[in-house]
Amino acid sequence: MELADKCYEIFSKATDMYHVTDDVDAVVANPYAEGTIEHILFEKNLVDAVQWHLEDIIRDPEIDPVAALALKRRIDRSNQVRTDMVEQLDSYFLDKYAGVEVAPDATINTESPAWALDRLSILALKIYHMEIETARTDASAEHIAKCAAKLATLREQHTDLTTAINQLIADIEAGRKYMKVYRQMKMYNDPSTNPVLYAAKQQ
Repeated sequence: MELADKCYEIFSKATDMYHVTDDVDAVVANPYAEGTIEHILFEKNLVDAVQWHLEDIIRDPEIDPVAALALKRRIDRSNQVRTDMVEQLDSYFLDKYAGVEVAPDATINTESPAWALDRLSILALKIYHMEIETARTDASAEHIAKCAAKLATLREQHTDLTTAINQLIADIEAGRKYMKVYRQMKMYNDPSTNPVLYAAKQQ
């Protein structure tokens, strides 16, 4: 099994296990050994699954404003965790392919393998939830038809994305492409670069 297909299998497993309770506060046991790439991939999708549902909750028009603010803070923390995990995955790939001899005409990709896998993780969640929409008994035939068309597109995207990721990995392994990772610099999370935060400290 190629890398992207294996990753998608892990993402789907995490998505299924989250939805056993479908509770953003539930503890889901990671079935993979800590320190392995599989463990990181499972945790990555689990974080994505929780955030997916937090984003649903915060859009409730009747939500209490105080609760909404607390939820927004939680989503912000989750976003940082997601970014950190992508960078952890990129470090894994950088180490794994550090010894590859890069061809003189090698090119760089528009995104790193880990950021492509981030998209694949979200895609696993989109497919899961769109499948649910196509099976609803309380929705109109028009809604079901629209969601079925979207699901077909998502499945096509899954085929294209896994193919592209597998090709990228093959190119990196062969030295036809090389990795160059730019670490995320989210200025709004940094008290030294967010003007609102450092102005407050100076008062």
